[in-house]
Amino acid sequence: MSGRIAHGGGIGAAAALYGGRPEGWLDLSTGLNPCPPALPVIADRVWHRLPDQDLVTRARQAARGFYGSGNILPLPVPGTQSVIQLLPRLVRPGARVAVVSPTYGEYGRVLSLNGFAVDRPETPDAVVPASDLVVVVNPNNPTGRLYPREELLALADRLAGEGGLLVVDEAFGDCDPAASIVDAVQTRSNLVVFRSFGKFFGYAGIRLGFVVAPEDMLERFADWLGPWAVSGPALSVAVDLFGREPGPLRRVIEERRAGLGSALSAAGLTVEGSTPLFALVTDPRADELHEHLCRAHILTRKFDYAPTWLRFGLAPEADGDARLAAALADWRQN
Repeated sequence: MSGRIAHGGGIGAAAALYGGRPEGWLDLSTGLNPCPPALPVIADRVWHRLPDQDLVTRARQAARGFYGSGNILPLPVPGTQSVIQLLPRLVRPGARVAVVSPTYGEYGRVLSLNGFAVDRPETPDAVVPASDLVVVVNPNNPTGRLYPREELLALADRLAGEGGLLVVDEAFGDCDPAASIVDAVQTRSNLVVFRSFGKFFGYAGIRLGFVVAPEDMLERFADWLGPWAVSGPALSVAVDLFGREPGPLRRVIEERRAGLGSALSAAGLTVEGSTPLFALVTDPRADELHEHLCRAHILTRKFDYAPTWLRFGLAPEADGDARLAAALADWRQN
């Protein structure tokens, strides 16, 4: 698994292949909130200066309040991908590692590139207790499967007996905070949680994520990333948006997800799994459907390892739902 992974969001490449201007496409290939809240006004000094410690601390305190991490101040990082790249440093060479699969492909890719043979159990229960590092994405991407807190905490406890580390990626967890295990990091020295800022708030472009882990591990991540890893404007946005009431944003996402669900249901498509931010469809003609939608300038996410899967993100408004529904109806008629 050493080759680069094709991710969602390639509108420019799709437009070059199928025509049209990128801004005229409907991008359903990512799991991002398509209705982001208004950005705050960012002071000029934040643009002119390197981010000072006061701003970093305020962002960490705001993240603690939003995520409910108790006495742990989450560490801001330049996107979750930046710390996925660092995971091999947490385990000894030749150690046994596992990624509950299928899931976000960069975990297996990064570990494989660093010389690890990666176990790929289908469920947390199937993880070998002697594993030095285990990764679980929860809710899972792309299947949408949500593992109960109790199951993940039991896995962390099993691994602790062998000195193993559990990393839980909650990139899609902001819509259902009750399912998070962020609070449990306070009482477990072998538990690490990754959170993504860009998906729920819809600002993936600022490249911001947070790590919740025991203090010694946070210090290691901070040392590896180096000073000023996250920009001042990104930290300022986080301070402001974390301080707002998240309920209205969750309701907007629910409304947009309902619109997607109606379009898929009207087309008779089978939803294999979902989160509030995307739906995974299974269909024997998934590749043909992807092509058809591209010709209609609608981009979805297909998977080379699962040719019957197609993931649909959310449209930003009802007109997008109607556009998708019309394209799906046209496909059904062919």
